[in-house]
Amino acid sequence: MAGATPHFIVFANEKGGTGKSTTAVHSAVALAAAGRRVAAIDLDTRQRTLGRYLDNRAATIRRIDIALPMPAFTTFDPAKDDDLDAQLDALAADADVVVVDTPGRDDPYARQAMLRADTLVTPINDSFVDLDLIGEVDPETYRVRRPSFYSELVWNSRTQRAKTTGATVDWVLLRNRLQHIEARNMRRVAEALGDLSKRVGFRVIPGLGERVIYRELFPKGLTLLDLQQIGEVGLSHIAARQELREMIAGFGLPEAQAEAPRRAAMAG
Repeated sequence: MAGATPHFIVFANEKGGTGKSTTAVHSAVALAAAGRRVAAIDLDTRQRTLGRYLDNRAATIRRIDIALPMPAFTTFDPAKDDDLDAQLDALAADADVVVVDTPGRDDPYARQAMLRADTLVTPINDSFVDLDLIGEVDPETYRVRRPSFYSELVWNSRTQRAKTTGATVDWVLLRNRLQHIEARNMRRVAEALGDLSKRVGFRVIPGLGERVIYRELFPKGLTLLDLQQIGEVGLSHIAARQELREMIAGFGLPEAQAEAPRRAAMAG
């Protein structure tokens, strides 16, 4: 992809607590490990989870003096410079992929970033509470009555992008924290998502499970691709790493020229 237009992946959801930032930072590192030139920007100036995570990762790299896959990154601060488009352009100038993490709330800069998305990723927890953000569900039949406000927001964003640039947006709904219990509820959520996806145009893929390891890795900025640095590794770590790889594959990003030679390294 060198010399080509960078691919923008925007992680957006107006509801917090869906694992959005964790998913975004793991995606950025995984893509860097696959040989992509990755740049990342954190638009959440309050929590700043992605920025702090990568700050911790940079500190770990300096401390242990080992080269780990590392995206270029910055945190957006409108008090210092509110020209988001200019900052996105600057990041894109030396990147194959630009990962954008947005706040878990309605935010004008998040809406602005969505207009740049080639792939729009909306993580949700596997529950009707989170599904309500996307579509209104009948309490008796569990069928989707109508799309909710966020679906309308995404629809308007995609329409505006198509009119302005002629480009399409691949909207990916990410089912995070899938559980192996409450099978009936999971089935109902899956059926509702399948119905809604045909009406508003998104794909559904599995995301990252509910695992304590994600919270434990944050202080060192490590990811599930850094198993040699984690120390004691169990089967749950291996399973979680496989979830991450399958999620990245599910994004269906354009092939990068440098990616093929690095696949063997990721398989180790």
